[in-house]
Amino acid sequence: MRIITILFILCFGYSVPGNAQNMLPIDSLLSAYNAQDPDTLKVRTINHIVNYYMYRDPEKAKQFAHEELDLSLKLDYKSGISLANYQLGIVHNNMDQIDSARFYYTSSLQLAKRINEKIYISQAQRGLAILEFSQGNLAAADSINDLDLEFTIREKDSTGTALAYDFKGTINQNRGYYSIALANVLKGLKLFELLRDSIRIADCYNHLATLEHNLGNHQMAIDYNTKALSIYEDYDDTYYQAQALNDIGVMYMTLKNENEAISFFEKSIEKSRKAKVQSLEAAALTNLGSTYLQMNAVPQAIEKLNQSIALSETIKAYRRIAIAKNKLAEAFLEMGNPEKAQTLSQEVQAYASETENKSILSEALKLNSQANEDSGNYRRALEMHKSYAQLSDSLLDSEKMKKIEELRIIFQTEKKEAEIALQREEINTLNAKAKIDQLNKGLYAGGMASALALFGLSVFGFRQRLKKNRIAREKQEAIYRQEIAHKKKELASQTLHLVQKNTFIQELKENLESIKNSPEKFKMEFRRIVMLLKKENASDKDWEVFKTYFAEVHNDFDQKLKTLYSDISEKEIRLAAFLRMNLTTKEIAATMNVLPDSILKSKYRLKKKLGLGKEVDLNSFLSSI
Repeated sequence: MRIITILFILCFGYSVPGNAQNMLPIDSLLSAYNAQDPDTLKVRTINHIVNYYMYRDPEKAKQFAHEELDLSLKLDYKSGISLANYQLGIVHNNMDQIDSARFYYTSSLQLAKRINEKIYISQAQRGLAILEFSQGNLAAADSINDLDLEFTIREKDSTGTALAYDFKGTINQNRGYYSIALANVLKGLKLFELLRDSIRIADCYNHLATLEHNLGNHQMAIDYNTKALSIYEDYDDTYYQAQALNDIGVMYMTLKNENEAISFFEKSIEKSRKAKVQSLEAAALTNLGSTYLQMNAVPQAIEKLNQSIALSETIKAYRRIAIAKNKLAEAFLEMGNPEKAQTLSQEVQAYASETENKSILSEALKLNSQANEDSGNYRRALEMHKSYAQLSDSLLDSEKMKKIEELRIIFQTEKKEAEIALQREEINTLNAKAKIDQLNKGLYAGGMASALALFGLSVFGFRQRLKKNRIAREKQEAIYRQEIAHKKKELASQTLHLVQKNTFIQELKENLESIKNSPEKFKMEFRRIVMLLKKENASDKDWEVFKTYFAEVHNDFDQKLKTLYSDISEKEIRLAAFLRMNLTTKEIAATMNVLPDSILKSKYRLKKKLGLGKEVDLNSFLSSI
């Protein structure tokens, strides 16, 4: 994600357009820099030099950014200090030095707030949002970016708004919300096209390419990235050339055109080394190794994957290491070395379990299962395969929930936009009425007959507008009622599902008790029953689905409880939700897989925690929240 920089007025007396900093002759900038006195104008010139080198030569960009900071400190030029810190944040971020980048962005933000430089505040926040994104903290990144989006819209900063929309698209794309992401990126692209900001248009093409690739439109993705690459080449933007070349290679690899893929990956590695961006080089090396593996050229694959791992270790890119090790394990399985493959997959399992990276863990479990099977350890292979299958099912369920969430966000967005449109229409109607009243007064002085005629027409028009607005509101309210009715049905369905499922488990356990005294029957039936038990066991996943629907129908009941009683546990919230649904003690016991007496005790403890007296009915109280 490219980060926008602030533009200044140069000594030539004109404002620099959107991306002119990339087009200014560097020789002219350096000559002006060497000739200028050490003043604020020289600080601005250095800033343009930093911009020029930012995506061409990071080391030179870093050198001049430090010079910009030193001169600004000497002059006590606070705007220059804030800007130089911001530039150093970008440089370190591009060089994968996250801690240093965070330090400089934070320094820039703190000073910008002290001097109330709103644009500097915005850009520093954007930098911090991008850092959160790079670390996988998507919720934090989205939250910061939303603040920036609101600010840029309020300040009528078209470029900042376009950047915020584009970045929001990237965040949602990584969440898997492709429809929302596409809408966001297209909003950004439209603004950049109006601004004629070529380099940002190229960035949007790059992001659209990634989206189309994820949606399975690989040729369209190649076309977008080819357009982006052409613009990056025109601007001599080495960093993003490397990114685009790598992306095109991935698309050709997906299309099984391995020779084209290898060509693009090799070009990406060359550009990455020129730009001194090791993370991009490591990614291209992993992709190159994967392509060789796809071609059954295993020795070449192992060589490239080992290079990627060694490079990733130097920059502590642990996620890239894990991805490359999974591929390396796959290569050793192809070579008939299951022991080495097992060692690698176990290392990845440890990392992925600790970081809760389910997609990487799923692949590691599958490879570990295959390695154990090839080694003749069938019992361990079966255990690993079961874990893999269970996690795969979980990932599929996560995808379904992700789709539901995406549709919910789209619905809420459309609902909000519809409300805004209705408010605007009502304001327009009221304005029209005010004008009509004013016109009527003037006409009354000129002649009552004409005034009355016009007034009649005006009132008719006004009533028609009100009728139109009323119909629109009624349609919107009908949509909301349908949505709530749907959610109530889903909630009822989920509740019934939980009750039935746990009743089934209880019966199954009783059957197990009945057959345990018959060894022959036990041997035949035990495995089948255990499998059914695992399959039907009430899990947190069912509770999460139930909770999603429950929150929407009952206005975030769980959040309200947490706000009122901060020490309330998740188990107590679950009990409160079932009581709010008017489930019987027996039904709740079946759902929570405990005895009815246990539920009665839990209800007593919950009532005590909520501070309710004996005269207060717990169910009635919960219904009132």
